Amino acid sequence: MKMNPVYKRELKVSSRSIRMAMVLLIFNGILSAVALFNMYSVVDQVKMTAEIQYSRFLELYVFVASIEFAMLMFIMPAMTSNSISGERERQTLDLMLTTTMKPGEIVLGKLAAAFTSMLLLVLSSFPALALVFVYGGITVTDMALLLLCFVTVALLSGGIGVFFSSLFKRSTMANVCSYVTIVFLVAGTYAVNLFTYRMSQNEISSYMTAVDSVTRQATSGGSLYLLLMNPAVTFYAMINKQAGNSDVAGTLEQLFGSHPENFIIEHWTGLSIFLQIAAAVILIAIAVSAVTPIRGAGRTGGRGRAGKQELQDRENDRENHRKNDRRKGGRDHA
Repeated sequence: MKMNPVYKRELKVSSRSIRMAMVLLIFNGILSAVALFNMYSVVDQVKMTAEIQYSRFLELYVFVASIEFAMLMFIMPAMTSNSISGERERQTLDLMLTTTMKPGEIVLGKLAAAFTSMLLLVLSSFPALALVFVYGGITVTDMALLLLCFVTVALLSGGIGVFFSSLFKRSTMANVCSYVTIVFLVAGTYAVNLFTYRMSQNEISSYMTAVDSVTRQATSGGSLYLLLMNPAVTFYAMINKQAGNSDVAGTLEQLFGSHPENFIIEHWTGLSIFLQIAAAVILIAIAVSAVTPIRGAGRTGGRGRAGKQELQDRENDRENHRKNDRRKGGRDHA
């Protein structure tokens, strides 16, 4: 099976650089230090009180998983937002398009290289997460679901970066738009729900005086489903359930009031992961389409009559130049 040449080149460049090795060393060194300190404090407390606090290991699991999630969400756009626009700035994109490589191979190769680097960083930290297996509380299924959540946020944030990188000629603009989109997905959807929830509370308080009743009846309404595209809410609901705090419905009720149980609430994590992966696939497909050069009939068809007229004018200009050259040649010969 032939390896994607762009992906192969990016892997070679990354493996020859000491930067990735240093990032792995520093990142895992910090996580290991935190994990060892956590275990030392638990053992020390056992010596003093003869009581084991199992929740400390779950707290370590949540802490490490949260760091990795935030890292994936905010570093992936930086690694992908200059993938295509950087080639444009170096004036090498046109050269790549003249080769036998397809535009899809270029886009997917760039995305896969960034995804591989981040996945390597995540997998290298799994031994620290595995410490929770010493005293139980987390199953292998939970770890697999956590990895799926990591893959989803990496694809979504990476797809956003590649999408804007294919649209803009400058990496700076692509980078800014990528982070604005990420902030909107995370903070924007949360702010919309918080606003509608507060408005619901104020509306109810104008008719009722019991504060407890207001709190129970207030809700963010249909805007809650915007959070299906919020990777942070998906991760928070999943990690809360794994830590034994509350299920998805309980988490959403704590944040934005009570909502009726339905299919979406019951399958929130699975549906949100599916929608986010679908959005990432759509963004990547648009990026491939934006990079694909328009040639021949496609160019004419895309512009309609104006395109045909432009091609006809160019052909007429070429014919006139040929006639003028022949006339000049005849005069010189005479």
